[in-house]
Amino acid sequence: MDQRGTDDASRGRARPGTGRHSLRWRILSWIAVAVAVVLVGTSIAAYLKFRSVWDSIHRVPVTDLGHRPPQLTSAMNILLIGSDSRAGPNRKFGKTVTGQRSDTIIILHIAPARHNVVVLSIPRDSVVPVLSCPPEAGAPGQRAQPGQVEQINATFALGGPGCLWKTIEQTTHLRLDHFIELTFTGFEKVINDIGGVSICLPFPVNDPRSNLRLTAGRHHVWGREALAFWRARYIGKGSDLQRIRRDQYLMASVLQGAEHSGLASSPSRILSVITDAARSMTTDTGLGLQTMIRIVDSLRSLRPGDVQFIELPTVAYQPNPDWVTWPASDQKLFRAIAHDRAAAPAAGAARRLAAPRRPANPAAFASSPTAGQSTRPSGSPASTASGRPQRPISSHDNITGSTNVCHDGAAFAGPRGGS
Repeated sequence: MDQRGTDDASRGRARPGTGRHSLRWRILSWIAVAVAVVLVGTSIAAYLKFRSVWDSIHRVPVTDLGHRPPQLTSAMNILLIGSDSRAGPNRKFGKTVTGQRSDTIIILHIAPARHNVVVLSIPRDSVVPVLSCPPEAGAPGQRAQPGQVEQINATFALGGPGCLWKTIEQTTHLRLDHFIELTFTGFEKVINDIGGVSICLPFPVNDPRSNLRLTAGRHHVWGREALAFWRARYIGKGSDLQRIRRDQYLMASVLQGAEHSGLASSPSRILSVITDAARSMTTDTGLGLQTMIRIVDSLRSLRPGDVQFIELPTVAYQPNPDWVTWPASDQKLFRAIAHDRAAAPAAGAARRLAAPRRPANPAAFASSPTAGQSTRPSGSPASTASGRPQRPISSHDNITGSTNVCHDGAAFAGPRGGS
């Protein structure tokens, strides 16, 4: 008999591969394998979910931008387009409406080191030169017509997002990095995902064109009503300039609500927002994954007071009173943004709206701000997250993301009251 085996047995020690030690190692091995499977499975699921979201974004190549303005700083300029296309799910907004127009045109300027963001709104009724643009994304394209002008939303309709991109660069001399287009359906879903938004009305509104029907005062609305508020033009003067002002207050309210609800700290809610936005989004093919992450991360870390909203100053276009044109003084504003520095507007360049009419229910309209909101009057300096004062890039009725949403009476002033 093998003496070593006898000694092992007599001392009660199990040989390798047998007994409780073997069972323990088998259990640990099973646990390790199970953990590995879960981790790998979760990674694969997350990857597949992410790829599904990323692949749902529609992309179009942008070419023939002509002689482009130089890149002067490390800031990023994103062209945001709100399209009124009735294609696909947007048919519910009017399937008899053909084509597409840029209802909303915004230049989103993200400053270096994420200190602040400037949101520059360009009126859809602005006149611009007719430039040569190739067919793109279903748009027929257009030929250059020297000396002729067109409404800027027609530029998008005829030449697509690339033509709008080219026209803005050539007229503002601001270099754009990318464009992002969102449809009506996408807007509705994003508002729902963030938990709705607060709006404030000085009088009851019953607008059959936008389907906005609300009483006077403060309301927390969801996607459908928020979109109706965004699109409503036949309030006050019926001016697109007033509509832009109301929309800026709506965007400020979105920022305040997102901060108050802790949206930025909820990965699941952020994923819902990104998922729904992606399904209704079109971008240029040059907008890659890392750039998209950089944009989202930059916006996620901002406080409402770090975002400044500016409506491009305009003057009436004499040949057509329904259109507006940009005064020469706007070039100073464009240069300030291009160089990422503050600047004061030239005299007379500020937008001028009629004094706000007295609200039908002043107490409701001037209600106390909710958490996260400021009672700072429009145009006063905000502070950045670091506590440094943020100088407005210009002083013509600007607001920041922390402005009280019930202080926009001038956006409703005019003969077209509520009913």
